[in-house]
Amino acid sequence: MPKASTKKSKPQSKKAKLSLKKNELKSYRKLLLERRKELMDEMGELMKEQVSSTPRDTSGDLSSHAFHMADQGTDAMEREMAFMFASKSGRLVYHIEEAIRRIDSGNYGLCAQCQKPISATRLKAVPHARLCIKCKESEEGRNSAGK
Repeated sequence: MPKASTKKSKPQSKKAKLSLKKNELKSYRKLLLERRKELMDEMGELMKEQVSSTPRDTSGDLSSHAFHMADQGTDAMEREMAFMFASKSGRLVYHIEEAIRRIDSGNYGLCAQCQKPISATRLKAVPHARLCIKCKESEEGRNSAGK
């Protein structure tokens, strides 16, 4: 009869314990909230400028003459770039809000894929990171291979 082991094995389904301290989580939350506010303010200003202005306002032309097609093209390109910037900023705001939710639920700093802790260096560089470097590189490799 085999001898029973005295070591208890860890269940596979349990998540890794988070090694971040309360003050670190508080610091990351503050950083994320500040960045979200900055982005929201930038998007608000950008949208206010782009939506409320007419082609005549942006050209500075007060006459009633028709606009040149090149000017109209430039204005359209600037509006499109502004909306594209707002869209990218909106996605970043979403990721920041998801990171705040992970702080609230106790999952912040854990890789969403492998459940291992995300390095402090990565969290400082990208506080809204949901994947560790290894999993992120793997994801980017899959994405670039699929194109």
